[in-house]
Amino acid sequence: MNGDWLLLGRDGRLSVYLPSDDAALWRAERVPGGAWEEPRRIGGDQRLHPGFAVGRGTDGYTHLAAWRPTGTGTATLVHSTHFRPLLAPLDWQPAGHPNKQGDRTGTPAVAVDAQGRAHLFVRNGGGGMSMLAQKEKGGWDPWRDLKGRNVQEAPVAVTGRSGLVDLYAAVPGGIMHWRQEKPGARPVPAEGTDAPVRPGTLRALATSDENTTLFFTDDETGELCAWRPGEKAVPLVAAAGPGPVSAVRCEIDGHDCTLLAQRSAAGRVVFAAYPTEQEAVGAAWTESGPALPADAMVSLALDADGRLVAASLSPSTGQLLLTRRKDEPGLALGAWRAV
Repeated sequence: MNGDWLLLGRDGRLSVYLPSDDAALWRAERVPGGAWEEPRRIGGDQRLHPGFAVGRGTDGYTHLAAWRPTGTGTATLVHSTHFRPLLAPLDWQPAGHPNKQGDRTGTPAVAVDAQGRAHLFVRNGGGGMSMLAQKEKGGWDPWRDLKGRNVQEAPVAVTGRSGLVDLYAAVPGGIMHWRQEKPGARPVPAEGTDAPVRPGTLRALATSDENTTLFFTDDETGELCAWRPGEKAVPLVAAAGPGPVSAVRCEIDGHDCTLLAQRSAAGRVVFAAYPTEQEAVGAAWTESGPALPADAMVSLALDADGRLVAASLSPSTGQLLLTRRKDEPGLALGAWRAV
């Protein structure tokens, strides 16, 4: 999955979005903080290629994008909206192809702007980035070619607190960045940076009214780094494992902090926190929970009460574990439990 897959709905219930062979599944709390529904398949019997993307708007609605096979060597992007956790998501609807037709071209990314419009991003057949944006009153604008070269898998899109969308993608030896200059505008190339990025490790977070911060693993040093356009990338801590971190802002002992989580190479979930946008302070990992399968992923969210929730998911076993922060000083977490 591309993007945060543990999300808070507008009715205060948490949802998770899960991969399963040729489908995407979802589960939700029956009541906030309570028991969970069983997994349900999104879009009925429609088959999907592996690798869907998830994005949440400030309105609490979730948008999903995936590739659906349409024939031998052909596919189309499809989109679904999930309005409330206990309502079924809408059926997958065709969104087209960045090259009009052809096979899957790359893992999509989704961001939702301040007006609730989904923006779908995907690598095109020429190795650049393309975008499809919803119109405010329904339907889609035409596909737009954002240019770029040699874009790698799993770009990330994020909506800043300004409501404008940023897109980041790894390329050989660096990171490309596109930014909206005003609501509804096409994102345009902005300042990137040179860095040996480990493929598949990008994760972005809105960290202030002005900035989004991109996290990635340096492929040469193995360091988890943080970068904001206009600044230099700062190494934070050695990456604990493969893949991207999950990140969320939360208050810890009265301080605005950024909390990171990752499945470590040793198998357990690790957490690291530091004052938001003060990467020079550094960070250190703390282990939590049981040993997890090698394919386990981690996601972080705040519940309806603003309390931190962490989830781990193993696609191979279907095991979903959750923990919540306890009402104690520091980052004290309750026992991990299966749901």
